[in-house]
Amino acid sequence: MDLTFSPQESAFRDELRGWLADNQPDPKPVEGGEDAEFTWRRDWQRRLYEAGWAAPHWPTEYGGRGASMTESAIYFEEVGRARVPYAANVLGLLLGGPTLMAWGTPEQKERHLAPILSAEEIWCQGFSEPDAGSDLAALKTRAVQDGDEWVISGQKVWTSGAQYSKWCMLVARTDSEVAKHKGLTYFLMDMEQEAVQVRPLRQITGESEFNELFIEEARIPESNIVGGVGNGWKVALTTLMNERAGLGFALQIRLRQLLDDVIAIAADRGLLSDPLYADSLAELHIRCESIRLLAWKGLTDTERYGQPGPEGSLVKWLWSDTNQRLTQLAADIVGADALTIGTSWSYELMRARGNTIEGGTTEVLKNIVAERVLGLPRLKASA
Repeated sequence: MDLTFSPQESAFRDELRGWLADNQPDPKPVEGGEDAEFTWRRDWQRRLYEAGWAAPHWPTEYGGRGASMTESAIYFEEVGRARVPYAANVLGLLLGGPTLMAWGTPEQKERHLAPILSAEEIWCQGFSEPDAGSDLAALKTRAVQDGDEWVISGQKVWTSGAQYSKWCMLVARTDSEVAKHKGLTYFLMDMEQEAVQVRPLRQITGESEFNELFIEEARIPESNIVGGVGNGWKVALTTLMNERAGLGFALQIRLRQLLDDVIAIAADRGLLSDPLYADSLAELHIRCESIRLLAWKGLTDTERYGQPGPEGSLVKWLWSDTNQRLTQLAADIVGADALTIGTSWSYELMRARGNTIEGGTTEVLKNIVAERVLGLPRLKASA
Protein backbone atom coordinates (compact mmCIF):
# COMPACT_ATOMS: atom_id res chain seq x y z
CA MET A 1 0.00 0.00 0.00
CA ASP A 2 1.63 3.20 -1.26
CA LEU A 3 0.14 6.44 0.11
CA THR A 4 2.24 8.68 -2.14
CA PHE A 5 -0.01 10.49 -4.60
CA SER A 6 0.83 10.55 -8.30
CA PRO A 7 0.95 13.89 -10.14
CA GLN A 8 -2.54 13.19 -11.50
CA GLU A 9 -3.91 12.45 -8.03
CA SER A 10 -2.27 15.56 -6.58
CA ALA A 11 -3.79 17.65 -9.37
CA PHE A 12 -7.20 16.13 -8.62
CA ARG A 13 -6.83 17.04 -4.94
CA ASP A 14 -5.73 20.58 -5.71
CA GLU A 15 -8.60 21.12 -8.15
CA LEU A 16 -11.13 19.92 -5.59
CA ARG A 17 -9.60 21.99 -2.79
CA GLY A 18 -9.72 25.06 -4.98
CA TRP A 19 -13.34 24.50 -5.93
CA LEU A 20 -14.40 23.95 -2.32
CA ALA A 21 -12.55 27.08 -1.23
CA ASP A 22 -14.30 29.15 -3.89
CA ASN A 23 -17.74 27.57 -3.50
CA GLN A 24 -18.65 27.42 0.15
CA PRO A 25 -22.20 26.25 0.93
CA ASP A 26 -24.75 28.71 2.24
CA PRO A 27 -24.88 28.97 6.06
CA LYS A 28 -26.78 26.15 7.74
CA PRO A 29 -30.36 27.31 8.41
CA VAL A 30 -31.14 28.09 12.04
CA GLU A 31 -34.90 28.01 11.53
CA GLY A 32 -37.23 25.63 9.76
CA GLY A 33 -36.08 22.44 11.46
CA GLU A 34 -35.14 19.27 9.63
CA ASP A 35 -37.03 20.18 6.46
CA ALA A 36 -34.98 23.34 6.06
CA GLU A 37 -31.76 21.45 6.72
CA PHE A 38 -32.67 18.82 4.13
CA THR A 39 -33.39 21.52 1.54
CA TRP A 40 -30.01 23.09 2.37
CA ARG A 41 -28.24 19.75 1.77
CA ARG A 42 -30.19 19.17 -1.44
CA ASP A 43 -29.22 22.59 -2.76
CA TRP A 44 -25.59 21.82 -1.92
CA GLN A 45 -25.71 18.52 -3.82
CA ARG A 46 -27.12 20.30 -6.86
CA ARG A 47 -24.20 22.72 -6.78
CA LEU A 48 -21.83 19.77 -6.59
CA TYR A 49 -23.67 18.12 -9.47
CA GLU A 50 -23.55 21.19 -11.70
CA ALA A 51 -19.80 21.42 -11.14
CA GLY A 52 -19.23 17.69 -11.71
CA TRP A 53 -18.40 16.95 -8.07
CA ALA A 54 -21.52 15.10 -6.85
CA ALA A 55 -20.04 11.63 -7.42
CA PRO A 56 -16.63 11.75 -9.11
CA HIS A 57 -16.23 8.02 -8.41
CA TRP A 58 -19.06 7.24 -10.85
CA PRO A 59 -18.03 6.34 -14.42
CA THR A 60 -18.15 9.18 -16.93
CA GLU A 61 -20.93 7.46 -18.91
CA TYR A 62 -23.18 7.83 -15.87
CA GLY A 63 -22.31 11.44 -15.11
CA GLY A 64 -19.28 11.02 -12.87
CA ARG A 65 -15.65 11.85 -13.51
CA GLY A 66 -14.36 8.29 -13.75
CA ALA A 67 -12.14 8.94 -10.74
CA SER A 68 -9.78 6.20 -9.63
CA MET A 69 -10.22 4.54 -6.25
CA THR A 70 -7.44 6.69 -4.81
CA GLU A 71 -9.02 9.85 -6.22
CA SER A 72 -12.34 8.78 -4.70
CA ALA A 73 -10.67 8.46 -1.32
CA ILE A 74 -9.08 11.88 -1.78
CA TYR A 75 -12.54 13.26 -2.58
CA PHE A 76 -14.08 12.00 0.67
CA GLU A 77 -11.12 13.22 2.70
CA GLU A 78 -11.18 16.70 1.18
CA VAL A 79 -14.94 17.06 1.52
CA GLY A 80 -14.57 16.04 5.15
CA ARG A 81 -11.75 18.51 5.77
CA ALA A 82 -13.79 21.33 4.24
CA ARG A 83 -16.60 20.55 6.73
CA VAL A 84 -19.26 20.95 4.10
CA PRO A 85 -22.60 19.12 4.54
CA TYR A 86 -23.21 15.60 3.34
CA ALA A 87 -25.09 15.43 0.05
CA ALA A 88 -28.84 15.02 0.54
CA ASN A 89 -28.92 11.84 -1.56
CA VAL A 90 -25.96 10.15 0.09
CA LEU A 91 -27.65 6.71 0.05
CA GLY A 92 -28.39 7.02 -3.64
CA LEU A 93 -24.88 8.19 -4.47
CA LEU A 94 -23.01 5.62 -2.37
CA LEU A 95 -25.40 2.66 -2.38
CA GLY A 96 -28.22 2.83 -4.90
CA GLY A 97 -26.22 4.04 -7.87
CA PRO A 98 -23.28 1.61 -7.49
CA THR A 99 -25.71 -1.30 -6.90
CA LEU A 100 -27.56 -0.48 -10.12
CA MET A 101 -24.27 -0.18 -11.99
CA ALA A 102 -23.38 -3.70 -10.83
CA TRP A 103 -26.76 -5.43 -11.15
CA GLY A 104 -29.21 -3.14 -12.95
CA THR A 105 -30.59 -3.54 -16.45
CA PRO A 106 -29.75 -0.89 -19.08
CA GLU A 107 -33.29 0.45 -18.69
CA GLN A 108 -32.92 0.76 -14.90
CA LYS A 109 -29.64 2.59 -15.26
CA GLU A 110 -31.09 4.94 -17.86
CA ARG A 111 -34.12 5.70 -15.69
CA HIS A 112 -32.55 6.11 -12.27
CA LEU A 113 -28.89 7.13 -12.30
CA ALA A 114 -29.21 10.73 -13.52
CA PRO A 115 -31.94 11.72 -10.98
CA ILE A 116 -29.84 10.20 -8.19
CA LEU A 117 -26.86 12.30 -9.18
CA SER A 118 -28.79 15.57 -9.42
CA ALA A 119 -30.78 14.96 -6.18
CA GLU A 120 -33.98 15.19 -8.18
CA GLU A 121 -35.01 11.84 -6.68
CA ILE A 122 -33.90 10.85 -3.17
CA TRP A 123 -33.31 7.22 -2.19
CA CYS A 124 -33.63 5.27 1.05
CA GLN A 125 -32.76 1.71 2.07
CA GLY A 126 -35.51 -0.72 3.17
CA PHE A 127 -33.56 -3.56 4.74
CA SER A 128 -34.04 -3.68 8.54
CA GLU A 129 -37.27 -4.84 10.15
CA PRO A 130 -38.51 -4.96 13.76
CA ASP A 131 -37.49 -8.64 14.03
CA ALA A 132 -34.71 -8.59 11.44
CA GLY A 133 -32.20 -5.83 12.03
CA SER A 134 -28.67 -7.06 11.58
CA ASP A 135 -29.95 -10.52 10.57
CA LEU A 136 -31.20 -9.38 7.18
CA ALA A 137 -32.05 -12.89 6.00
CA ALA A 138 -34.68 -13.19 8.76
CA LEU A 139 -36.87 -10.48 7.22
CA LYS A 140 -40.61 -11.15 6.88
CA THR A 141 -41.79 -8.54 4.37
CA ARG A 142 -43.51 -10.58 1.66
CA ALA A 143 -43.77 -10.10 -2.09
CA VAL A 144 -46.37 -12.03 -4.07
CA GLN A 145 -46.50 -11.95 -7.85
CA ASP A 146 -49.68 -10.70 -9.50
CA GLY A 147 -49.30 -10.71 -13.27
CA ASP A 148 -46.47 -8.39 -14.23
CA GLU A 149 -46.45 -6.78 -10.78
CA TRP A 150 -45.45 -7.81 -7.27
CA VAL A 151 -47.61 -7.00 -4.25
CA ILE A 152 -45.56 -6.11 -1.16
CA SER A 153 -46.72 -6.18 2.47
CA GLY A 154 -44.66 -5.80 5.62
CA GLN A 155 -42.81 -3.35 7.82
CA LYS A 156 -39.36 -1.76 7.68
CA VAL A 157 -37.62 0.27 10.36
CA TRP A 158 -34.55 2.50 10.83
CA THR A 159 -35.08 3.75 7.28
CA SER A 160 -32.90 6.85 7.01
CA GLY A 161 -34.36 9.75 5.04
CA ALA A 162 -37.54 7.88 4.04
CA GLN A 163 -39.66 10.98 4.63
CA TYR A 164 -37.86 12.70 1.75
CA SER A 165 -37.39 9.72 -0.56
CA LYS A 166 -38.90 8.89 -3.94
CA TRP A 167 -37.33 5.42 -4.18
CA CYS A 168 -36.56 2.65 -1.69
CA MET A 169 -34.02 -0.16 -2.12
CA LEU A 170 -36.31 -2.85 -0.73
CA VAL A 171 -35.51 -6.48 0.02
CA ALA A 172 -38.53 -8.76 0.43
CA ARG A 173 -39.19 -12.50 0.70
CA THR A 174 -40.48 -14.00 -2.52
CA ASP A 175 -40.06 -17.70 -1.62
CA SER A 176 -40.55 -19.14 1.85
CA GLU A 177 -39.90 -22.75 0.79
CA VAL A 178 -36.15 -22.39 0.29
CA ALA A 179 -33.27 -21.45 2.59
CA LYS A 180 -33.85 -18.00 4.03
CA HIS A 181 -30.91 -16.45 2.15
CA LYS A 182 -32.17 -17.82 -1.18
CA GLY A 183 -35.77 -16.67 -1.01
CA LEU A 184 -35.12 -12.92 -1.16
CA THR A 185 -35.55 -10.46 -4.02
CA TYR A 186 -34.27 -6.89 -4.37
CA PHE A 187 -36.87 -4.35 -5.52
CA LEU A 188 -36.98 -0.66 -6.35
CA MET A 189 -40.15 0.58 -4.63
CA ASP A 190 -41.83 3.85 -5.50
CA MET A 191 -42.46 5.54 -2.15
CA GLU A 192 -45.13 7.83 -3.59
CA GLN A 193 -48.10 5.49 -3.28
CA GLU A 194 -50.82 5.30 -0.62
CA ALA A 195 -49.83 1.75 0.28
CA VAL A 196 -46.55 3.04 1.73
CA GLN A 197 -46.83 4.95 4.99
CA VAL A 198 -43.81 6.66 6.56
CA ARG A 199 -43.70 7.26 10.31
CA PRO A 200 -40.69 9.26 11.59
CA LEU A 201 -38.88 8.04 14.72
CA ARG A 202 -37.67 10.81 17.01
CA GLN A 203 -34.24 10.16 18.48
CA ILE A 204 -32.61 11.26 21.71
CA THR A 205 -31.02 14.13 19.73
CA GLY A 206 -34.47 15.47 18.85
CA GLU A 207 -34.09 14.59 15.17
CA SER A 208 -36.22 12.23 13.11
CA GLU A 209 -33.37 10.85 11.07
CA PHE A 210 -34.92 7.39 10.89
CA ASN A 211 -38.39 6.17 10.00
CA GLU A 212 -40.70 3.19 10.11
CA LEU A 213 -42.29 2.06 6.84
CA PHE A 214 -45.69 0.38 6.86
CA ILE A 215 -46.30 -1.35 3.53
CA GLU A 216 -49.78 -2.65 2.82
CA GLU A 217 -50.09 -4.22 -0.64
CA ALA A 218 -47.78 -1.80 -2.39
CA ARG A 219 -47.30 -2.62 -6.06
CA ILE A 220 -43.94 -2.89 -7.79
CA PRO A 221 -43.65 -3.69 -11.51
CA GLU A 222 -41.57 -6.67 -12.59
CA SER A 223 -39.22 -4.24 -14.32
CA ASN A 224 -38.19 -2.87 -10.90
CA ILE A 225 -36.54 -6.09 -9.74
CA VAL A 226 -32.76 -5.77 -9.53
CA GLY A 227 -30.61 -8.83 -10.19
CA GLY A 228 -33.46 -11.29 -10.77
CA VAL A 229 -36.01 -13.03 -8.58
CA GLY A 230 -34.43 -14.93 -5.68
CA ASN A 231 -31.08 -13.21 -6.03
CA GLY A 232 -31.76 -10.45 -3.50
CA TRP A 233 -29.19 -11.63 -0.98
CA LYS A 234 -26.27 -11.21 -3.38
CA VAL A 235 -27.52 -7.83 -4.57
CA ALA A 236 -28.04 -6.67 -0.97
CA LEU A 237 -24.47 -7.68 -0.09
CA THR A 238 -23.23 -5.39 -2.86
CA THR A 239 -25.20 -2.55 -1.28
CA LEU A 240 -23.89 -3.31 2.21
CA MET A 241 -20.25 -3.59 1.13
CA ASN A 242 -20.48 -0.25 -0.67
CA GLU A 243 -22.06 1.28 2.43
CA ARG A 244 -19.23 0.32 4.76
CA ALA A 245 -16.44 0.97 2.26
CA GLY A 246 -17.78 4.27 0.91
CA LEU A 247 -18.46 5.83 4.28
CA GLY A 248 -15.14 4.75 5.78
CA PHE A 249 -13.17 7.72 4.51
CA ALA A 250 -15.80 10.29 5.42
CA LEU A 251 -16.21 8.83 8.91
CA GLN A 252 -12.51 8.73 9.72
CA ILE A 253 -12.04 12.35 8.65
CA ARG A 254 -14.97 13.44 10.83
CA LEU A 255 -13.48 11.49 13.73
CA ARG A 256 -10.10 13.18 13.23
CA GLN A 257 -11.71 16.61 13.24
CA LEU A 258 -13.57 15.95 16.48
CA LEU A 259 -10.37 14.71 18.12
CA ASP A 260 -8.45 17.79 16.97
CA ASP A 261 -11.21 19.99 18.44
CA VAL A 262 -11.02 18.16 21.77
CA ILE A 263 -7.21 18.41 21.85
CA ALA A 264 -7.44 22.17 21.19
CA ILE A 265 -9.88 22.62 24.07
CA ALA A 266 -7.70 20.49 26.35
CA ALA A 267 -4.68 22.63 25.42
CA ASP A 268 -6.58 25.86 26.15
CA ARG A 269 -7.50 24.54 29.58
CA GLY A 270 -4.02 23.28 30.42
CA LEU A 271 -5.12 19.64 30.54
CA LEU A 272 -2.47 18.22 28.22
CA SER A 273 -0.03 18.14 31.12
CA ASP A 274 -2.39 15.84 33.02
CA PRO A 275 -1.14 12.30 32.28
CA LEU A 276 -4.64 10.81 32.41
CA TYR A 277 -5.98 13.14 29.74
CA ALA A 278 -2.75 13.00 27.74
CA ASP A 279 -2.78 9.19 27.67
CA SER A 280 -6.45 9.05 26.68
CA LEU A 281 -5.95 11.55 23.86
CA ALA A 282 -2.84 9.72 22.65
CA GLU A 283 -4.77 6.44 22.53
CA LEU A 284 -7.53 8.10 20.50
CA HIS A 285 -4.92 9.55 18.14
CA ILE A 286 -3.50 6.08 17.54
CA ARG A 287 -6.98 4.71 16.93
CA CYS A 288 -7.74 7.47 14.43
CA GLU A 289 -4.57 6.76 12.50
CA SER A 290 -5.28 3.01 12.55
CA ILE A 291 -8.77 3.57 11.15
CA ARG A 292 -7.37 5.88 8.46
CA LEU A 293 -4.82 3.28 7.37
CA LEU A 294 -7.40 0.49 7.45
CA ALA A 295 -9.64 2.57 5.19
CA TRP A 296 -6.74 2.94 2.75
CA LYS A 297 -6.02 -0.79 2.94
CA GLY A 298 -9.65 -1.46 2.05
CA LEU A 299 -9.21 0.78 -0.96
CA THR A 300 -6.13 -1.17 -2.03
CA ASP A 301 -8.05 -4.44 -1.77
CA THR A 302 -10.92 -2.99 -3.82
CA GLU A 303 -8.48 -1.99 -6.55
CA ARG A 304 -7.00 -5.49 -6.45
CA TYR A 305 -10.22 -7.54 -6.38
CA GLY A 306 -12.70 -5.20 -8.07
CA GLN A 307 -15.14 -4.72 -5.19
CA PRO A 308 -15.12 -3.78 -1.48
CA GLY A 309 -14.26 -6.60 0.88
CA PRO A 310 -15.31 -7.49 4.42
CA GLU A 311 -12.55 -5.30 5.87
CA GLY A 312 -15.01 -2.41 5.64
CA SER A 313 -16.80 -4.02 8.57
CA LEU A 314 -13.63 -3.66 10.64
CA VAL A 315 -13.39 0.07 9.85
CA LYS A 316 -17.01 0.64 10.83
CA TRP A 317 -16.65 -1.38 14.04
CA LEU A 318 -13.51 0.46 15.18
CA TRP A 319 -14.95 3.86 14.20
CA SER A 320 -18.12 3.22 16.21
CA ASP A 321 -16.21 2.26 19.33
CA THR A 322 -13.67 5.07 18.97
CA ASN A 323 -16.29 7.76 18.37
CA GLN A 324 -18.15 6.73 21.52
CA ARG A 325 -14.91 6.84 23.55
CA LEU A 326 -14.03 10.21 22.04
CA THR A 327 -17.37 11.87 22.78
CA GLN A 328 -17.35 10.50 26.33
CA LEU A 329 -13.86 11.93 26.91
CA ALA A 330 -15.01 15.20 25.34
CA ALA A 331 -17.70 15.46 28.01
CA ASP A 332 -14.96 15.34 30.67
CA ILE A 333 -12.73 17.88 28.91
CA VAL A 334 -15.37 20.29 27.55
CA GLY A 335 -17.35 20.24 30.77
CA ALA A 336 -20.91 21.41 31.27
CA ASP A 337 -21.30 22.55 27.68
CA ALA A 338 -21.18 18.90 26.58
CA LEU A 339 -24.12 18.15 28.87
CA THR A 340 -26.25 21.16 27.94
CA ILE A 341 -29.04 20.45 25.49
CA GLY A 342 -28.76 22.30 22.21
CA THR A 343 -24.97 22.51 22.10
CA SER A 344 -22.86 20.86 19.42
CA TRP A 345 -20.99 18.75 21.96
CA SER A 346 -24.14 17.43 23.61
CA TYR A 347 -25.39 16.47 20.16
CA GLU A 348 -22.17 14.57 19.40
CA LEU A 349 -22.34 12.77 22.75
CA MET A 350 -25.95 11.65 22.31
CA ARG A 351 -25.71 10.84 18.61
CA ALA A 352 -22.68 8.61 19.18
CA ARG A 353 -24.74 6.19 21.24
CA GLY A 354 -26.30 4.83 18.07
CA ASN A 355 -22.99 4.21 16.29
CA THR A 356 -22.62 0.63 17.50
CA ILE A 357 -26.14 -0.24 16.27
CA GLU A 358 -26.56 1.52 12.90
CA GLY A 359 -24.99 0.20 9.72
CA GLY A 360 -24.63 -3.26 11.24
CA THR A 361 -24.33 -3.87 14.97
CA THR A 362 -20.88 -4.28 16.43
CA GLU A 363 -21.72 -7.87 17.37
CA VAL A 364 -22.53 -8.78 13.76
CA LEU A 365 -19.49 -6.91 12.45
CA LYS A 366 -17.25 -8.85 14.83
CA ASN A 367 -18.65 -12.09 13.38
CA ILE A 368 -17.94 -10.88 9.84
CA VAL A 369 -14.37 -9.97 10.75
CA ALA A 370 -13.85 -13.27 12.60
CA GLU A 371 -15.20 -15.47 9.83
CA ARG A 372 -14.40 -13.59 6.60
CA VAL A 373 -11.21 -11.70 7.53
CA LEU A 374 -9.53 -13.95 10.10
CA GLY A 375 -10.96 -17.21 8.74
CA LEU A 376 -12.10 -18.45 12.15
CA PRO A 377 -14.66 -21.28 12.27
CA ARG A 378 -18.30 -20.54 13.00
CA LEU A 379 -19.34 -20.99 16.62
CA LYS A 380 -21.60 -24.01 16.91
CA ALA A 381 -24.53 -23.77 19.28
CA SER A 382 -24.30 -26.15 22.21
CA ALA A 383 -26.83 -28.98 22.31
